[in-house]
Amino acid sequence: MIDIPTPAVADWQVPAFRADLYGEKRHDYALVIPVINEGQRIRDQLRRVLAASLPVDVIVTDGGSTDGSLTPDFVASVGVRAVLTKTGSGRLSAQLRVAYAWCLQQGYAGIVTIDGNGKDNVEAVSHFVAKLHDGYDYVQGSRYRRGGAAINTPLERTIGNRLIHAPVMSLASRHWLTDTTNGYRGYSRRFLLDPRVAPFRDIFINYELLFYLTVRAGQLRYRICEIPVRRCYPVGEATPTKIRGFSAKFAIIKQLAEAATGRFNPFSPL
Repeated sequence: MIDIPTPAVADWQVPAFRADLYGEKRHDYALVIPVINEGQRIRDQLRRVLAASLPVDVIVTDGGSTDGSLTPDFVASVGVRAVLTKTGSGRLSAQLRVAYAWCLQQGYAGIVTIDGNGKDNVEAVSHFVAKLHDGYDYVQGSRYRRGGAAINTPLERTIGNRLIHAPVMSLASRHWLTDTTNGYRGYSRRFLLDPRVAPFRDIFINYELLFYLTVRAGQLRYRICEIPVRRCYPVGEATPTKIRGFSAKFAIIKQLAEAATGRFNPFSPL
């Protein structure tokens, strides 16, 4: 039996959104997929998720796509339970706040997040769910763990991941991790509802929430593990990413530093 605490939502800061439902709650865990204008990539990915018969309800959190990739007929045909379309301000962290708040209010015991650009092996979702069910609170997917694979990863990404981001995040969280830029991860309900974590704040707009949750899980001594995943970048086409240009990359470094130095921590003791 899974203990499901009731969320205290009165002080949550969640962007405005529209919820379009296509099915009933069938599982204890949710798969959250953030997207914006991913076109054929998200369609192919959702078909793979359906074919894999994963033990999750699929929740798409849309930042305002205009490419027609998430038409109701298509979404219903691939088994998506809900599409949550953010209508308020903010980017990725705002989309995740929308989805995580909705999933917690729906009673899910844990949440797995995977990028919606098709780079990740969806079959690993079952492994994330198993770890959450076994009592882990933060499960990080790593392409660098034994059994994982980093395929066609741009050199710049490898250097940033291995030599900057992972060491800084590991020192700040007091727990060694190898792939902290990877958005493929899982969180327990109790971790997200901990008032010392408090993820539902307007301070989380861009990528801050991902970095902050990594740091906070280790600081608060939650159960953490990494599992191997496969992340494959396409060959002969543009890298599927929203991080483009010097200013965007500088902003990532700034958000990394802020998370590592406690900028996002709520006013509560560790």
